[in-house]
Amino acid sequence: MPKLVRSPARGARLHPHRLPERHLSSDATGDGVPRWMVKAGGWSWRLLVVVAVVALLVWATAKIQLVFIAVFLALVFASVLRPFVNLMDKVMPRALATALSIFGAILVIGGMVTYVVRSVTGQWEDLSEEFTAGINELWDLAENLPFGVSITADQLREWSDTGLQWIRENQSELLDRAAEGAGSVFVTFAILALATFCTVFFLARGDEMWRWFINQLPARVRPQWIAAGGVGWYTFSGYARGTVIIALVDGVLALILLLIAGVPLAAPLAVLVFIGAFIPLVGAPAAMIVAMIVALAANGVWNAVIVGIAIALIGQFEGHVLQPLVMGKQVSLHPVVVALAVTSGTLVAGILGAVVVIPIVAVIWAVYAKLRTVDPPMQDLEEPDVLPRS
Repeated sequence: MPKLVRSPARGARLHPHRLPERHLSSDATGDGVPRWMVKAGGWSWRLLVVVAVVALLVWATAKIQLVFIAVFLALVFASVLRPFVNLMDKVMPRALATALSIFGAILVIGGMVTYVVRSVTGQWEDLSEEFTAGINELWDLAENLPFGVSITADQLREWSDTGLQWIRENQSELLDRAAEGAGSVFVTFAILALATFCTVFFLARGDEMWRWFINQLPARVRPQWIAAGGVGWYTFSGYARGTVIIALVDGVLALILLLIAGVPLAAPLAVLVFIGAFIPLVGAPAAMIVAMIVALAANGVWNAVIVGIAIALIGQFEGHVLQPLVMGKQVSLHPVVVALAVTSGTLVAGILGAVVVIPIVAVIWAVYAKLRTVDPPMQDLEEPDVLPRS
C-alpha cells in the first residue's frame, strides 16, 4: 500500500532546495529584482566611488598646485640626470656626482636662455621693420584675393579700430593680468627652487627614500607595491628622457632649417620648437605656425611655405622614426587615448594639464597592466549563421 505524504504544517519552513520550481528564476533575485539590474547597481556605485576619488585627487592637486608642479619637475629632472649620476657614482661620492650633474644642467639651461635673449635683442629692430613690411604685404594680398574675394582697406581699418577700441575698454583688465604675470615670476622661482631641492634628494637618496616607504607598508602588500613602483618609474623615466631627447633633436633640426632658409631669430624659434615638443599633438604645430609667420614677415610667402613644409617633415620624422626608436614600448598608448587625454588635461588645467597628463596616464596604464591578471586572448569570431540552411 503506497505511503501518504503529509503536507507541512502551517508555519513550517521548507528547505530551499525543495521549493517549487515556479518560485525560482535565473533572471530575478529573491525580492523580484532582475539580476542584470542588481549587477548594474553594483557596478554603478563602484564607478561613483572611483569618480569621487578621482575628483578628490584633482581638487587636492589644484589646492597644492605649486607643490605638485615642483615634485613633477623634480621627477623629470631626476629621471634625466640619474644616468649621469649613476655613471659618475662609480668614480666619486654620490653627493658630489649629484652636485656636478645639477650644476651642469643649470649651466646648459642658463646658457641656452642667455643665447636666446641676446639673439632677440640683437635682431629685434631689424625684425620689427621686416615684420611691418610683411604685414603691409599681407594687406596687399588680402585686397587681391583669387575667385573674386577681396578685403578692402576700409574693412581692415574698421577691424583695426574695433581692436583698438576693445583694448581701451579692457585696459584695466589687461593691466591686472600683466600684474598677475609679474607676480607669477616669483611663483616660478619658488617652483624651481623647490624642484631643485627635491631633485637633490631624489638623486642622492632616492633608493633609501623608496625603501623607507616600502617598509611602512604591511608585508603582504609590499611585493605589489615594489612591482608597481618599478614599472611606474621605468615608464615615467623613459617618457621623460625620451621626450627631452626628441625635443632636443627637433630643436636642432629646426635651427639648421631656419638658418638655411635665412629666417631671423632662428635660435629663439628653435627653442620654441624645443619647448613645443613637450606638449603632445598641439605643441609642434603651434611652433610651426609661429615660424611660418616670422618667415612670411621676413622673406615672403614662398619662404614661409618652404619653412612650413620642412617643419612638417620634421614632425613626420619625429612621429615615425624618433618616437619608436627612442620611446620603444615604454609608453604604449593608442593615439586616440593620447588625443582624449591631452584634450581633457587642457580643459582641466590648461597648458600644464596638456604637458603632465600623458606621463600620468602612461604610468597608470603601466601599473594596471603589471598588476592585472590577463585572460587568454579571444580567437577571431566568425559571423553567426542565423539564416536557415536550404
